[in-house]
Amino acid sequence: MTLTDPLSALPVFDEIEPAEDCICGGCSARRRARLHAAPVHEGGHAASRSLRRRAAVVMAAVGTAIGGGAAAAGTATAAPSPGAGSGGSTSSQTPQSPQGEVSGLYGQAPGAQPRTFAAPRAAAAPVTRAQILQRAQTWVDQGVPYSMSRYWSDGYRQDCSGFVSMAWGLGTSQTTWTLPDFAERIGKNDLQPGDVLIYNNPSNPQAGSHVTIFGGWTDSSRTKYVAYEQTSPGTKKRSTPYAYWNNSSGYVPYRYTGLSGGSSDGTSSSAFPGADKFGPGANNAYVTKLGQMLVQRGGSRFYSEGPGPRWGEADRKATQAFQLAQGWRGSEADGIPGKDTWAYLVGGKGRNIDGGAPLPPPPTTGAPAFPGAQYFGPGQNNDHVRQLGERLVAKGYGGAYSVGPGPQWSESDRRNVQAFQQAQGWTGAEADGYPGPDTWRRLFS
Repeated sequence: MTLTDPLSALPVFDEIEPAEDCICGGCSARRRARLHAAPVHEGGHAASRSLRRRAAVVMAAVGTAIGGGAAAAGTATAAPSPGAGSGGSTSSQTPQSPQGEVSGLYGQAPGAQPRTFAAPRAAAAPVTRAQILQRAQTWVDQGVPYSMSRYWSDGYRQDCSGFVSMAWGLGTSQTTWTLPDFAERIGKNDLQPGDVLIYNNPSNPQAGSHVTIFGGWTDSSRTKYVAYEQTSPGTKKRSTPYAYWNNSSGYVPYRYTGLSGGSSDGTSSSAFPGADKFGPGANNAYVTKLGQMLVQRGGSRFYSEGPGPRWGEADRKATQAFQLAQGWRGSEADGIPGKDTWAYLVGGKGRNIDGGAPLPPPPTTGAPAFPGAQYFGPGQNNDHVRQLGERLVAKGYGGAYSVGPGPQWSESDRRNVQAFQQAQGWTGAEADGYPGPDTWRRLFS
């Protein structure tokens, strides 16, 4: 007997999960991707909804034919509504939290053998910065829809922490409050491409928390950076104010501890990689490195976002501006880096894009080393607090002290530090009243 869809009167077929040992890798991947895809309201394709609807119609028809019509239909299990109780379907429900719990690939329990229709990924394998950004870019290119409960075809949950877990190559989808277990805390000035910025809502870590991947500074003032992030409606790569559009002071920089010290692309070498690595169509870590060096030499105005691995007109214009600043003309200033351009940039030679010579390194002042942020703040009592206060007074920023300064941290210390930070032109999280390496260095210089 041929079953037909009563809505179209055309033969229909139930889409079934392929066997694990199916040798047809291509169709297996496509079918599994459809079966695990997000529903339409979460950014999925309408064909997936139609497929599930047709499969339900077929199964209902089978139940009716085998069980004898209405009697069998009456015993068939109805699809639960989104408002169903604990036994209802969760496929159309969205968790109330902005991200899922820690889970294995494809949503299985952590440590379980994953279902694979792509190459298996080793857990926490060493990864280079270039690889992190390249993985992040794959989701940007695919426009992966944001979902707190769905898993992409590579096995990772489609929320912000699943995105970072994928980019870092972790064997599980983590959360914003567990990602720090795989990382070390760093300072703003230590940020490099591939590091992350994490915000956890202190009152409820599951509500409003977020994480972005740092892709590099967009300007020399370090007020904006390229953020790779998974947020509704889908993966984005955009210029973002430091540290984020909201809750900026709550974001903390972290670095993945499984980061490889080398580079699979050889970008750690100062040797010129070859002209074929640059120009239209180029997409590699050398383009990113070129852009970063150009930004350091005054080329930030050419980049509305980036630098990144994909060659663009901003890279050509910034390169040409640097070449012209050296007095080169004609084919020597065509915007495509050659050996001389690369050598000047890597070696810090020549003139900056604005016409000025490279800034010399700051002189050694003999200032005491920054002891660490952990020595400052409520409850702290140590000689570093006293040393800080005495230096603030010597610099003319002791107005908030009614007594002291002394070894016990107080609100007066915080207010005086904040006044000093604001005098440097800093705002927001950079003028929160708590000393960091930059505050300490300037205060004791």
